[in-house]
Amino acid sequence: MADAIHRLLAIMATLRDPERGCDWDKAQTHASIVPHTIEEAYEVAEAVENGDPEELRQELGDLLFQTVFQARIAEEAGKFDFSAVANAISDKLEARHPHIFGDEDMPGGMKEERWEAIKAAERAEKGANSALDGVARALPALIRAEKLQKRAARTGFDWPDPAGPKAKVLEEMAELEAANTLAEQLDEAGDLLFAAVNLVRAYGLNAEEALKRANAKFETRFQAMELLANGKFDTLDLDEQERLWQQVKTAERPQELNLKR
Repeated sequence: MADAIHRLLAIMATLRDPERGCDWDKAQTHASIVPHTIEEAYEVAEAVENGDPEELRQELGDLLFQTVFQARIAEEAGKFDFSAVANAISDKLEARHPHIFGDEDMPGGMKEERWEAIKAAERAEKGANSALDGVARALPALIRAEKLQKRAARTGFDWPDPAGPKAKVLEEMAELEAANTLAEQLDEAGDLLFAAVNLVRAYGLNAEEALKRANAKFETRFQAMELLANGKFDTLDLDEQERLWQQVKTAERPQELNLKR
């Protein structure tokens, strides 16, 4: 394993070499490769969803390369290197699991509470003043909304049941309808989406997973309508399109319509 890591680090150093390195790799900065890092993380998630071990192996390698890339840029600037990155996560994992790597007992049923307490202590050491500090701003908005709400809920700031979030969704719908300017519409649309996440969370569901399922369902149904329309879907009026939508929705799965892709 050590040889494999050393080989990868050596390749990265060569790619960034001022004289014989790759022009593209030499030109990159911490900021410029962030989009690639995010893309690779999503491709790992897709590989897991596909259940393909070979695809997952390849995508994990691509994601590891992003870590090595960032560490190399930092090393060249005299900030830290890959070893420091690896040691930092090792230290964190050991500190967060004192019942495994230390001599601390972990009473049954308290693992989640202890985990959150340890993370809160870590945030406090970094100067956090709010329960919401540390929720990365770069997260996708839907995921960040849920994390912010969960953090607030740990302080007691939460609805006791779905009735409160439901009423809030209806309130925000009305406010969006009443908004006049673009700025007001954007604000109210954001409030509506945030309230919807809160309602979904009140049912104990993951908003990101729920929306992923809805996206997949819509994609499947829409493509089934296109097949039924024999390539002329965009020429149909809305009533005809709705009829196809209901037909597909009733059958639910394209294969039940004897469709051939």
